[in-house]
This record gives sequence, C-alpha cells and structure tokens, in this order.
Amino acid sequence: MSAEEAAELIRHDEILGVSGFTLAGYPKAVPTALAKRAERLHAQGKPFQVSLFSGASTGDECDGALARANAIRYRAPYQSNKDLRSAINQGKIFYTDAHLGIMGRWIRSGALPHPTTAIIEATEVSDDGKIRLSTSCGNSMEFLQMADRIIVELNSLYGDALAGIHDCYLPDMPPHARPIPVSHVLDRVGTDFVQVDPEKIVAIVHTQAGDSVHPFTEPDEISKTIAGHILEFLAHERKKGRLPSGLPYQSGVGNVANAVLTAMARNPLQEPISLFTEVIQEAVFELIQSDKLLGASGTALTCSAKARKYFLANAFALKRKFVLRPQEVSNHPEVIRRLGVIAMNTAIECDIFGNVNSSHICGSSVMNGIGGSADFSRNCLLGFFMTPSTAKNGTISAIVPLVSHLDHSDHETDIFVTEQGLADLRGLDPVARAHRIIDACSHPDYRQQLNDYLNYSVKSAKGKHIPIALDRAFNMHLRFLSDGSMKE
Repeated sequence: MSAEEAAELIRHDEILGVSGFTLAGYPKAVPTALAKRAERLHAQGKPFQVSLFSGASTGDECDGALARANAIRYRAPYQSNKDLRSAINQGKIFYTDAHLGIMGRWIRSGALPHPTTAIIEATEVSDDGKIRLSTSCGNSMEFLQMADRIIVELNSLYGDALAGIHDCYLPDMPPHARPIPVSHVLDRVGTDFVQVDPEKIVAIVHTQAGDSVHPFTEPDEISKTIAGHILEFLAHERKKGRLPSGLPYQSGVGNVANAVLTAMARNPLQEPISLFTEVIQEAVFELIQSDKLLGASGTALTCSAKARKYFLANAFALKRKFVLRPQEVSNHPEVIRRLGVIAMNTAIECDIFGNVNSSHICGSSVMNGIGGSADFSRNCLLGFFMTPSTAKNGTISAIVPLVSHLDHSDHETDIFVTEQGLADLRGLDPVARAHRIIDACSHPDYRQQLNDYLNYSVKSAKGKHIPIALDRAFNMHLRFLSDGSMKE
C-alpha cells in the first residue's frame, strides 16, 4: 500500500502512537502523506487533527510536517522540532511534557487513552505478526499491543543489520509486578521482536529512508572543559575509594554529553566503559574504535548518514555490543538503581540552591521537555547536571537565584558543572550549597550579582533554612525580558 493510501485510513480526532525516540526509528512516509491530506481537508473547510503519542522526539517528516499542516491537536511526551515547539508556545497545540519512563505505563494502565492507530517503522514483518523494529524501541511495544490497528512502515534500508539488537520486554503491571531481571548492561530478558495479532495490521508501506540525524560535530572548547572537569572528578572519587570501578554511564543528548564520551574515547588512561542510557549516540562509535566500550544499552540508536554507513558496514560486530530496549526498561528506576548508573544530563539553568530547569525558557516557553533526565537523576548512584555558564553571547546566566521552572529539585541533584568549575553539592546545607555553586560554577560577569542576592536573602528572608528573597528572586529573568540581558 502507498503512504497516501495508508494516510486515507486515518480519521479526524484519532490518537496515533508512532515509533521513534530522539530522531531514531520514527515513521517518515505516512506522517508526511497525512500532513498533505490534512492540508487538503483544511482547504475544503473540513476539520482534521490528531493526537500524537511517541517515545520521544521524531524527525521533521513526522513532528514538523504535521505541525506545519496544523494537524496536531495534542502531543506527548517529548518533542524537539522548531515548528512544533513554536505552535506549542503559541497555544495552538496542547502538550504534555512527561517523564519518558512513565509514558508507556500510563497508556497500559488506562491513565491515558490507548492509540487507535499505531504507525511503526520496522525492518521485518512476518505473516504470523512478528514485528522487528528499526533503530528505536521507545514506546513502540506498548503502542503495538494497545492500538486498535497497525500501520507498518517497512524500511529496507537496514536489511538484516539490526536483527537481534532488540530486547522486547515489558515489566508486569502492579500489583503483580516482579523484579526486572536485568543485572548487567547487556542482559537480555525478552525477544528480538514484538508479537501482534496480524489481523490488526491494516497497511504495510515500503520505505527506504534513513533517520534525519545531524552529523556529529567536534566538541567546542567549553564542552571540552566541562568534560574535563567531570573526568577529573571521577578519577578523584575513585582514588579516594568513594566510587567503584565498572559502573555504567548514562549520557543525555547534546553537545556537552557527546563531549564527555569523546573525551573518554581520547583519554589514553580511560578504562573501557559501559553505557546504560536512553540514546546510544554517534560519539559511542569513537569509543568502539578506541576499544573502550564494553557494551551499551539504550532505547534508540541515533546515526547520521556517515555513522549509519559505518554501522551498516560493521553491523555484525557492532550490534553484539548494543541492546535496544523499551523505554519502560531503559528508564526504569529499579534497573538504574541496581546497576549504579552515573548520570550526566544537560540543564537550561540551575539555581544557587541546587534546583534545575531543563525544559523551559524564562518559566513559560518550552524548549524540548524534561525527557528522561529525571528518570536517571532521581535513581542514579551519582548525577551530574552540565551547562555552559552563559548563553546568548553572555546575556543569559545559566546560574540564577531561583529557577524560573522546576524540573529537578535540590533533593535529587548531586553535582553541577560548567566550564567555570564543578560543585559537589552532596551533604551541604542550602546556604553552603549556594556559596559553592556561585564560587565554582557561575560566570565572573554574574558572580557579584549572585552573591549580592544571596547576602540580601540571608538578611531579609523570613526563614533562614533556604533564604529565598521572593521580591528579588526573578530580577535577572525580568531584566532579560525587558532589556535583553541579565546583566545589571
């Protein structure tokens, strides 16, 4: 069936569950055709919008095309497309920014309605309903099980290169939940396919298109400096006997996170590592080439065209080091805590008392979302939040008196890192925490301003435990909104 014919099967007001997690393994042909159909219907004065569930963000062929066509009414749980983001911030699309590890359980429990149609990218479909996924698991297993009907985009680009890389397993639901039997990064507990009722498959659309992933860029000096602070701290903790060797890492998405993995790959003293993470990023291939990757577990494998070519040429050897799991497992608190994961995630802003905003600009405009960062920060053995100390050519300080939106409270943050330095916050009282963050992490252009706020708060706040002077807490944000800079 053609993508256009498959798109005709989708009705106004449906709930679509699509594959894809951070630009990996998302459907491309059917959403693009659906966007064009929506535009035709709108031109005829007819309504057409859908609700869109996914694992995380999808590519422009899905999120972008549907957003530009005004075809999305509601979106969850994560996005990173500029046109979709703009529509959300203009109030044109309703958006639930949710913890990625919980989305699938919401659907399985009935807290969210199940998808009426699942649109899933796969590499193989058997006559008896065995579906082998492509470059992500995400929430595809839940969507396939719960949807009323299924449209498969059968992508021939990968051939059998991904065969055996998936471990399709979902935890039992309470009150019958049992321990998830994953004790090592490469443990496999499920099957390499998702079993569905073949009668639910209403269309198979043949494609041959790669994921639209930007190529890896060499880390800039700020990112390299942040990575250096982290590696130096980890070496110090091991030397002091406070950090066992062999713990797996979780690395969030972005330049700074990639820089840490790149620094590990290029450090001649670095021992081989393992990853228990969400997204297996392109920087992982440099770890492999440096013989420093023991294994990597995630829910998605993101490859630019160059990295995809390398993976396909070496798939048999490479995929033995990879496992792709549903995000209910890759982000599950039980497994993260059992393995003792060292988590590294990016912040938009951090405040002097240890709170983190990772999703919103000036409190109200969403950037992407919280993603899976809290799944890891709340359950890891050791957690880093990383950010350059300034943004927008120095007009924004990433260290502020009080975050304008709260994603991670001071109860779940361990260590802040900027290019200025590293602040270990463990065990510190709030005022000591504030002094350490200002001294170690803030940019010199903003350090006096932050100290002035802290001193004023200590004197004027009614409560002295966490001395927050509410009358000045958001002065830096308000100044940026009015003047275009947080500087005094």
